[in-house]
Amino acid sequence: MRQTLRMRTEVITVRTGDRPVVRDITREAEQFAGGQGDGLLHVFVPHATAGLAIIETGAGSDDDLLSAIDELLPTADRWRHRHGSPGHGRDHVLPAWIPPYATLPVLDGRIALGTWQSICLVDPNGDNPTRQVRFSFLPA
Repeated sequence: MRQTLRMRTEVITVRTGDRPVVRDITREAEQFAGGQGDGLLHVFVPHATAGLAIIETGAGSDDDLLSAIDELLPTADRWRHRHGSPGHGRDHVLPAWIPPYATLPVLDGRIALGTWQSICLVDPNGDNPTRQVRFSFLPA
């Protein structure tokens, strides 16, 4: 007889503040996935102006990412999407480069990240000081 596998899901609120930020949410993801056995962890940000990146943090990479976003998508008043703070249209283009989701393997209840990898919420939009992040675990 085949066992039915059920997805487990949870939403957390992350405070991002009033300026662009790369916020490490690895600890929260590890707490969610801990003890779950083998499977997949899916992380999703249900916002049109935020994304997820798997990067090294603490060595300047988070600031480098924000600088790269500013160079690639400047806040200059050139965007057709014009509500919100000046240059806010670029925030709506961000998810085309930094997607609002990531799927990661979980082995024996541990997220299989590389040595220096972290799961980061990337939020260039200072208009929204809090964000929702949905963790979903699908057992193998």
